[in-house]
Amino acid sequence: MKKLVLPLLIALGAPTLSQMASAAGDAAAGAEKVAVCAACHGPDGNSPAPSFPKIAGLGEAYIYKQLQDIQAWDNASGDDKAKTGRPVVEMTGMLSGLSDQDLQDIAAHYASQGMQLTGSKEFTVKINSGAEVSSLDLGENIYRGGNMETGVPACSGCHSPTGLGNAPAAYPRLGGQYAEYIEKQLKAFRGGERTNDGDQMIMRLVAKNMSDAEIKAVANYIAGLN
Repeated sequence: MKKLVLPLLIALGAPTLSQMASAAGDAAAGAEKVAVCAACHGPDGNSPAPSFPKIAGLGEAYIYKQLQDIQAWDNASGDDKAKTGRPVVEMTGMLSGLSDQDLQDIAAHYASQGMQLTGSKEFTVKINSGAEVSSLDLGENIYRGGNMETGVPACSGCHSPTGLGNAPAAYPRLGGQYAEYIEKQLKAFRGGERTNDGDQMIMRLVAKNMSDAEIKAVANYIAGLN
């Protein structure tokens, strides 16, 4: 699997640290600025329902970039909305009036929190051959080894074998996240509805050859990683 993962990351031009959004937030200050965020994501970043993602412990640089992208999309108008940032309709107006330092502080606060484990479920999924297979087995295979036949790389190459991500490189923690949210984001990357993964389109290229069964299975497996 290393033979597949490493060349792919090189070919995609995996972002270097110098290309990442740098964040220098104050977690203590951020704790005083998250009242609006807490309504959906919880004061410690562990949202009470899968309709809103957990943002605790995702990594400061990653959270900061997402806040920047969401704010940029919200502030754009007309045709620019289709080319700017990250569309999250549920957050319309939520970041209005916040300074860049505010975003950094909020990112620092949530990055300092611990994510609560969601847990995986046991069920089967139907793969392209028509066979019913364990979602946990398929999910683990995809997460750790990818799919060499279709060119899907292992998720663990960027997000770590334990799902804790790579905070300095702005690869977010995935382990423990709601499966429903992971599934939604992978389908959004695959369908081009989410495009804020950089000029190299790393996540879009990862997701483009994933089947619905693979996406559902790996999302379920990720929910139990810790």
